[in-house]
Amino acid sequence: MRKMLEQPNLITRSMIAAGLLSLFAVHGDCFGQATATAPAAVSAFIATDKPGDDGRAILLHWEQSEATAQVLLSRSLGDDERSALVRDQRIAAATKAIAAGATQADAVKAADEAERVFANDTELQWTFIGIAASAEGAEGFEVSDLPRAEKGFRFRAQSTRDGVRGVAAETTEPVEAVSAAFFAARFPLMIALSLLIAVIGRCVWTAVHGKIPELRKIAALDAFDEAVGRATEMGRSVLFVPGIQDMTDIQTVAGLTVLSRVARTTAEYDATLEVPTTRSLVMTAARETVQAAHFAVHRPESYRADLINYITDEQFGYVAYVAGKMVREKPATCFYMGAFYAESLLFAETGNSIGAIQIGGTAEPSQLPFFVAACDYTLIGEEFFAASAYLSGEPAQLGSIRGQDIGKLIAAGIIIVGTALATIGAFAPEGSAAAAASWLVDVLG
Repeated sequence: MRKMLEQPNLITRSMIAAGLLSLFAVHGDCFGQATATAPAAVSAFIATDKPGDDGRAILLHWEQSEATAQVLLSRSLGDDERSALVRDQRIAAATKAIAAGATQADAVKAADEAERVFANDTELQWTFIGIAASAEGAEGFEVSDLPRAEKGFRFRAQSTRDGVRGVAAETTEPVEAVSAAFFAARFPLMIALSLLIAVIGRCVWTAVHGKIPELRKIAALDAFDEAVGRATEMGRSVLFVPGIQDMTDIQTVAGLTVLSRVARTTAEYDATLEVPTTRSLVMTAARETVQAAHFAVHRPESYRADLINYITDEQFGYVAYVAGKMVREKPATCFYMGAFYAESLLFAETGNSIGAIQIGGTAEPSQLPFFVAACDYTLIGEEFFAASAYLSGEPAQLGSIRGQDIGKLIAAGIIIVGTALATIGAFAPEGSAAAAASWLVDVLG
């Protein structure tokens, strides 16, 4: 009977022990997390300037301590970044003081105090730049696109694992990113440009010495004489629009080159040439171009500077003037040579409505369809830039065009090869094709 009375106590003790064991089993992970040890600190942390670059990259090195850990990287602020933060701190402090009813002098004092607090707060002098694997420091982790900093940069590295951070390591001295005299990363590009220059030079030399290359026929350029002749027969003017950009745009320069040929033809035929412009510098260049063309054909007395005018820099104000002039005076021929945007279709449709012969040329892909649809002839893309060589027939210019075409063929071949390698590499990332495609991208920059 006594043993039977003691049995429940044994059973109760067993149940309590089992309950405690299960409790520890369920919450064991929580206890483990609370007592998790921090990862080892980053060791041998140094920063060095990247050799052979443009002065905007620094390499960070450290020894791999734990393969499972990551490294949080930070750097000191650049000059412009620090100035911007100081300005923001001052503005915020002054705004808060003024909102509280402070005077202007007190607001200035509050801004000065905010700047002093910012300068004394060392943590505000750092900015986070990224997370790296622990092993990346062995080969050098590159920090690129650095801002300007006269005193250089300091760096901080802190290991982390499972949300627990180790002791932060900092560089002892600021490191300055210095631009190298020779940019090694651009060496392959220099070689490619040198080869292209050599090819073009060779083609120019052979053209000057008698082997003149032939260009394919371009109908728009062959129609220049016919278009100007029609205007002369009808006794009406020729309108030349050199685009809406300044002389800094290469299309404007190409347009003025075409203007030289048009001006020579109008001077020979004694036709009236009008050139409205949107930039004063373009107006000056156009006047010099047209005057030189009249002198070239020994007709200086027929040159009229008042027909080449500056209208306005405003895009649609210029469009309104030119379109109104076209409707009123009905020129027999209209040339559109240069950079055009939304106004291209307005010009072309207005010229089409008055029955003018229209020849357009631009390198803007979005505007070419409008010129093709509404103009009689259109210079498409590179035909526009080759117009000078085509019209003048000078051997040096024709040789240059041939050399550039050879360069384009080489570039097209590289693009085809690179595309094929990248396509094959997409199916076999570890194969030689993927490695070759990566090498080609690195070489070409």
